[in-house]
Amino acid sequence: MNPALENSCIPQHISIRHLGAKECVTGSCHLVQYESAAGQSVNILVDCGLTYGDDPEIPFTEFPVSLNEIDYLFLTHAHIDHIGRVPDLIDAGFSGEIICSHATKALLLPMLHDAMSFSGRSDREIHKLENAIDDLSWGFELRQTFNLKEGVTFWLGNAGHILGSCFILFNFPNNSSNNDFKILFSGDLGCTNTPILPDPDPPPECDLMILESTYGDRTHPDRSKRIEQLKELLKKALTDKGIVYIPAFALGRTQELLYELDRINLRIPVFVDSPLALKITDIYAKLSSFWDEEAKELLLKGDHPFDFKGLYSVKSYRDHKQLLEIKGPAIMIAGSGMCTGGRILDHLEQGLQEPRNDIFFVGYQAEGTLGRKLIEGEIPVRAAIHTLNSYSAHADQQMLIDWVASMPKPPKEIRLVHGEVGARRELAEKLNLVWI
Repeated sequence: MNPALENSCIPQHISIRHLGAKECVTGSCHLVQYESAAGQSVNILVDCGLTYGDDPEIPFTEFPVSLNEIDYLFLTHAHIDHIGRVPDLIDAGFSGEIICSHATKALLLPMLHDAMSFSGRSDREIHKLENAIDDLSWGFELRQTFNLKEGVTFWLGNAGHILGSCFILFNFPNNSSNNDFKILFSGDLGCTNTPILPDPDPPPECDLMILESTYGDRTHPDRSKRIEQLKELLKKALTDKGIVYIPAFALGRTQELLYELDRINLRIPVFVDSPLALKITDIYAKLSSFWDEEAKELLLKGDHPFDFKGLYSVKSYRDHKQLLEIKGPAIMIAGSGMCTGGRILDHLEQGLQEPRNDIFFVGYQAEGTLGRKLIEGEIPVRAAIHTLNSYSAHADQQMLIDWVASMPKPPKEIRLVHGEVGARRELAEKLNLVWI
């Protein structure tokens, strides 16, 4: 089972090209091409995301198919490294259907609007693209089979990564036998015991699995104890009345942090300095039907998971500038999650050289990003730096192995993507031990 093999078990009438995140973590983009017995082609793109740090990005001019010939774009979830190039894709000629879960559909435009606001586009151009994206995109139910053209079908399962995240099972009619060929794209898989989110669904049977491997070489700390660990680390960090800076993704991580800070109840100010995170939190609140049972029960009891005493929303840029002068103790949540832009940069410039301050990293930091450089000590700072791996939204090595092993029977091939070389190599060795 070699993850480097191309099209090794795939019938001749199907091909897969990995156009992004093949040998790195960000920039997810995969092209599946199918030719029916009648000679009709179906071109399916799975994700079309931006890259971060040093990850490579393939220009649309080098795609193996014209963009106006792509029939469907499937989105596994609404993180920018999976959807960020959608506006550029439409500008370049794509006019097919955009397919995702209902929750991803609700999150799609707010996330893309924010991304486009930094792209140099005019308000008119952004509005035009938003209308096009809205017209082309459709939300679908999970765990139901739906038809595409030429007899191809798809099925979405809950991936447990963020609200609306899904893995995708495609079923392609086999032109040379009665056995259809099934391809499963994991998208980004989440962890069990994640606040707000139901655990990932078990994977159905497939012939080829395209599996993410972001944390394929490591195991997260015990997530069942992470609230207590966060509480104790915050108490220790705040004893000198400094500021705890938390660079956090607006979608997913911010809502998890608010949920757990509500449970901790430290009674110190918590600022969310991110207009996008505030907008996404409002959408999360409206999507409570997709929450897990624990979060739903809290809401029924009158304890809203994203609202508590001492929580402050920072919307305007003027308020943000004033916030830079605040004295601790305080907790500052701001984007971006990898410190590649956004308001967190102002906070770090202001507070990195103050030894009373602390920085909590609660998510993956891609190679070449400021967050990665800070963690690896490339940039000297006086503030204390902490990495909380238990807050990763990605499944760790053992979770990935367990998820694959829960299939009804092993696939013919597993291809690893979305991981640095070391993570893919180690996970490949572990998965071979599972099946051999």
